[in-house]
Amino acid sequence: MHDYTEGASAVDIEAALASASLSRRESQYSAFGDEEDDTAMYSGPGHAANPSSVSRMSHFEPGRRSSEARSLHRRRSKDSGISGWRARRRDSGASGISRHSIDGESSEDDNGENAVGHRSYQHHDSPSPVSRSTVFDNLANIFGRRATDASTHKTGRSRRSSVSTSRHSRRRHRDSLSEPGVEAEDEERWGYSSGEELSGDEADSLTRDNISIAASMEYDSEPASPSTRAQALPLLASDPIFGGEARIDIETPFALLDSPPAGPPSRQTLYISDEDFTIRFVGYEKVYWRVQLWRLGCLVTLGLLGLLGHWFPRLWLRWVAREKGFVSSNDGFVVVESAYRDISLFPLRRLPYQYHISTVFPLTVPTTDRLASSENTPEGYDPMSGTLSHLVIVDYRYSRFALDPRTGLFNFIRNWRDPAWSSTSSVSSGLVPETRIQRLQLFGKNEIDIEGKSTVALLVDEVIHPFYVFQIASIILWSLDDYYYYAFCIGLISVASILTTLLDTKKTIARMRDMSRFSCNVEVLVNGQWTECDSMDLVSGDIVNLTSVPLTVVPADLFLVSGDAIVNESMLTGESVPVSKVPIKDDDLIRWRDLKDENPKCFLYAGTRVVRIRGPFTEDSGHARPALAMVARTGFNTTKGALVRSMLFPKPIGFKFYRDSVRFIGVLAGIAGVGFCFSAAQFIEMGLKWQTILVRALDLITVVVPPALPATLSIGTSFAIGRLRRAGIFCISPSRVNVGGKVNVCCFDKTGTLTEDGLDILGIRALDRSVPRFGELLEDIHDLPLGVGKATFLHALATCHSLKLVDGHVIGDPLDAKMFEFTKWTLEEGQAGGVGVIKTRAGAVVERTALVQTVVRPPGSTGFRLEDALKGSAKVHTHFLELGVIRTFEFVSSLRRMSVVVKRLKGTSMEVYVKGAPEVMASICEPDSFPQDYEDLLSYYTKRGYRVIAVAGKSVENLSWLKAQRMRREQAESGLRFLGLIIFENRLKPGTAPAIQALRTAHLACRMITGDNPLTAVSVARECNLINQSSHVFSPVFVRGNASTPNSKLEWTCVDDPGWMLDSYSLKPQAPPPRHTVEDDEADYQDFSLVVTGDVFRWMLNHAPLETLQRMLVKTQIFSRMSPDEKNEVVERLQSFGYTVLMCGDGANDCSALKAADVGISLSEAEASVAAPFTSSTPDIACVLEVIKEGRASLVTSFSCFKYMALYSLIQFTSVTLLYSFASSLGDFQFLYIDLFIIIPVAVTMGRTLPYPRIHTKRPTASLVSRKVLVSIIGQIVINATVQAWAYLWVREQSWYTPPPSADPFQDGNKLESLNFENTVLFLISCFQYILVAAVFSIGPPYRKSMWTNGWLMAAVGILTGLNLWMLLAPPGVAVQVLTLMTIPVMGRYMLLLGVVLNVAVSMIFEEWGAGWVADTLGRWMELWTSRRRTAKGYKLVDGGE
Repeated sequence: MHDYTEGASAVDIEAALASASLSRRESQYSAFGDEEDDTAMYSGPGHAANPSSVSRMSHFEPGRRSSEARSLHRRRSKDSGISGWRARRRDSGASGISRHSIDGESSEDDNGENAVGHRSYQHHDSPSPVSRSTVFDNLANIFGRRATDASTHKTGRSRRSSVSTSRHSRRRHRDSLSEPGVEAEDEERWGYSSGEELSGDEADSLTRDNISIAASMEYDSEPASPSTRAQALPLLASDPIFGGEARIDIETPFALLDSPPAGPPSRQTLYISDEDFTIRFVGYEKVYWRVQLWRLGCLVTLGLLGLLGHWFPRLWLRWVAREKGFVSSNDGFVVVESAYRDISLFPLRRLPYQYHISTVFPLTVPTTDRLASSENTPEGYDPMSGTLSHLVIVDYRYSRFALDPRTGLFNFIRNWRDPAWSSTSSVSSGLVPETRIQRLQLFGKNEIDIEGKSTVALLVDEVIHPFYVFQIASIILWSLDDYYYYAFCIGLISVASILTTLLDTKKTIARMRDMSRFSCNVEVLVNGQWTECDSMDLVSGDIVNLTSVPLTVVPADLFLVSGDAIVNESMLTGESVPVSKVPIKDDDLIRWRDLKDENPKCFLYAGTRVVRIRGPFTEDSGHARPALAMVARTGFNTTKGALVRSMLFPKPIGFKFYRDSVRFIGVLAGIAGVGFCFSAAQFIEMGLKWQTILVRALDLITVVVPPALPATLSIGTSFAIGRLRRAGIFCISPSRVNVGGKVNVCCFDKTGTLTEDGLDILGIRALDRSVPRFGELLEDIHDLPLGVGKATFLHALATCHSLKLVDGHVIGDPLDAKMFEFTKWTLEEGQAGGVGVIKTRAGAVVERTALVQTVVRPPGSTGFRLEDALKGSAKVHTHFLELGVIRTFEFVSSLRRMSVVVKRLKGTSMEVYVKGAPEVMASICEPDSFPQDYEDLLSYYTKRGYRVIAVAGKSVENLSWLKAQRMRREQAESGLRFLGLIIFENRLKPGTAPAIQALRTAHLACRMITGDNPLTAVSVARECNLINQSSHVFSPVFVRGNASTPNSKLEWTCVDDPGWMLDSYSLKPQAPPPRHTVEDDEADYQDFSLVVTGDVFRWMLNHAPLETLQRMLVKTQIFSRMSPDEKNEVVERLQSFGYTVLMCGDGANDCSALKAADVGISLSEAEASVAAPFTSSTPDIACVLEVIKEGRASLVTSFSCFKYMALYSLIQFTSVTLLYSFASSLGDFQFLYIDLFIIIPVAVTMGRTLPYPRIHTKRPTASLVSRKVLVSIIGQIVINATVQAWAYLWVREQSWYTPPPSADPFQDGNKLESLNFENTVLFLISCFQYILVAAVFSIGPPYRKSMWTNGWLMAAVGILTGLNLWMLLAPPGVAVQVLTLMTIPVMGRYMLLLGVVLNVAVSMIFEEWGAGWVADTLGRWMELWTSRRRTAKGYKLVDGGE
């Protein structure tokens, strides 16, 4: 469906309505147009966001283009700051390629203006497209039914994670005037995102500062503020670190380097526009003697130095390479750096290429960009003839960059265009074989072939991962210490995990290759002859016959040269609406050549499915001539290639929990280091051998940092993905599951998301014949009077559309289909009565087209020869009525209307019919044709949520077919007579209202972002309770200027009471008018919301005061008339203000917003869609509740498992440290029992706890370093360590205690004695502690169900507790012997049991009540000590209104 009101300026509409004596205020609310409207018959994927921006959908993209100026600004960058080079800016053009200035970067950083180094948009440089499966992932299959089924989707990790600092850097300079302030990028931010995490005086301070986090804030219903206070807002700084604790800033500037060497450029920043990310190239060359020294170091360190170089490439670079200009490097390579500081190395390849330079680079380059004359011309290029002998290329992520020898800089070859592509006639002759060979050599084959590594290479990559290297080192250490059993078990698990991961990787790569690769036979025009070849041999510029060989899938990106086509672009948009394609015009071809901007209406995108392709009409009423297309892009350069590439290399997500977990592991490693030194010192005092000291101290590290610790982070996520999959929700980005637990604002598309996909016609309102007013609502077409003129309402309904007939079925825009179905007429297509030829004045043929495109007739009518309809003066004796559509002016979003020229059988005239948004009719219709009640009736329907389309028409006498074809659109769409309104109703989906109510009950803010008109959106929002029924809604209009005028003025008026307004600066309600119907003491004037249109939104971003902009973002609940880019912008702005945003849409023109959101959910029937990280097969927003509940449960589970593993390691560390004090340790089988029989079952089953059925009003924390989390962990460590210390000291005081023998420094082996009473009591006590902390950290309500509902966990805890009690009270002989336990008297055993019971009680009490009290007390003390208060988030301060 189309948005007939999208793109027009509000002032333009108002002026047009004023000229027609219509009210400006009412007319701005049209009910015609919807957020779906850019995706159907007339447009490409997303229309305004056509697939060049859909390819930015990167999990992939944060494509932000609110204006051409900003897009141009983003493609500018600094030149290299090289000695002898002038600092200059140049527009990198469509390729987005420019030189990079380090000096400029640092200086601009200081000034706060982001240089290209800050414009970071690219994906994470992942060496493999497949996510890692770990030990616990594989074990989870044992305890779960299908816990890791979702691993099949991990490859396509979507990413568009949240954007922070880089989001600000993408704004135009003038946008900075209205952008929330950005703090220093290197500043650490530990924000709290929910009241739950604020303790003590922190929460009180927020209350004292009038920072409301109550339900009213979440509903955007502001609490009353003192009326005596000035209506002013503070200047707030947004949180650049992904909104505090939920997200972190991963888009950091490029690493600062030393000054570049003199000579040709060695650094370059490139902006990849189609995927919207920036990378930096830095040239290096190896230094021979350094390489040899590095190799020697690898030999000396037994490969350890090589491993460090593999893990930290910058270390290798500093040792063996030096920076060198691209063109002057001999044994050179390029370091490609992303904005996340990830780097990868690619060799400079020399490709034999003996062709002219214009076949790969622009024919001319600016003189200022050429290499200095003092620098030698590179080898392989003859400046006189312009011929190359070879081409220096870099292949990065399946994208090829070629080095221009004239500038010393790289060009993206995807952006090359043949200068000869100036008209369709110039390309229709095809290519010669020599040119095809050259382009095949340059661009490669037309295939999306994902490189699959060999099994050995995958195995090596897996084994040298730090996790497995640590495992291998631990196994070697245990083997040296004679821990053979334990080492064997861990080794077996590691091998099984590696093999499982290897098999999964191979399967995933194979599946992705099958999905990506496609080939078919096509006919290509070579040397004027049609030749059949494989589609993989296609090259840019080839002319393809689309009708000779039936196509099911478009094999490459093509321009349609002749004929017409209907394709299904659901692969790109997620919406299965057929899209019509028309032949390209010369202007479109030239614009694509020069501006790199394709017209989606004539562009066939690779991978889209063909519904129908027809050749152009011929004079004998057939389709004998073939449909032709020109190949524009091939292989990975196509739109499909960009989608696959973005799935292979998703942008990494910056979630604070993941960063904190890595840092926490570092803290544990520090503790291990302290223990290492302490134990080594003790062993030295005891006189042990140095081999024993080294082995025992290193063993302590494996105790404190358990090898299984990193794997625990994925347990909860794996089970959550499995549960979501069973609920019909598919995830291709597992890391987004935990992010779903931090969502605090939910944004929804309207049509197809909150409301049903289809529209039903409520009825039509035609003009009354007797009075200038509307007639009654007609629900049956037979009640519609025919009309007095030749242009009638009925004929407009039957002809004003672009429906097509395919295999007997009418297909096209759903709105058009409903309208035509209402008429009950029949449609015929493709049986035209001949072909018309349009010629220029010189006689050249411009176009051949059907005389009649479409024929419609009323029910029961039979056909006749269409020639009769074209002969207006002929005497045709027939009573049958038929209308032929002679010409169609298709829908244009900026005009918000479409029109047709219609010829009636036996008619002497032609009629023009237009349908579109009601407000545009004022400028194209005669003022006297409007009924008197036009404004009132339009306002009536729009306020009640109906969609309204206006219809107009006129009759043109003596208009010939040729004149109709030459008629300009402005001529056709002028001087019309208004005919009537079509009223559509869009019903809510059954699950919408309950889901919205559940979200609001949980204090989650809800927003609607739609392309529909404001009043319709307000009505739907009230119907589904997104806005309270009694809430006041205010809408802005321009009372001075328009959206493009900086000095414009907005007036905010109440939708229900135009006399009531908001203060234009603070956006707070002014005093209500005296006639206000509600008593002042009963009205809640702070319970209000805003509805903002796209033009107002754009103006406020660019020109409104910062405080007003901030308050608008917080208080607006409905964003209407939003284009796809504006939807994306709304999501970004909310994120920059501290929100964690969930976006739910149908995947049509919401693709960019779905990718930009922290959590994007596409309602699609596909199992996995590239449109969003989550895809729900059930088209209902109830899936939002499931994602949030599972996200919270997964996040809490990850916390629980991580805290459990940390406590497990520290409990074991305490035991081992106490035993080391007298040269003792735990036994081999004791370690085995603890690690394999206690820890693994408990850790895995902890993740099986189901989410709580209701969403709590507070979000779980995402920070491992929040006070409550740290107090909980430290408190449990102290409690359990104290109990162990008590047991250690208690046993030494007993009468039956026997001291262990002194350590023998000369004993063979490195094994320490484990048979002693201290070992026995510490082992028995610690076995209970491992189970205890699992119960303590198994958090239940309000985010998960109680641990009692987890049958697997309760079974594991029960069985292990029984085993431990058995070994404590009545140990069997076999256990005593195997576990090397000492015999303890019965009373001693009961004393230990009492200690265990007290341990359980104290730990439970502390976790339930003590941890919170200690955290609050600590917070008060810290506040008094530092005299500082934590600043709440921007949206909380704004919502507080102070």
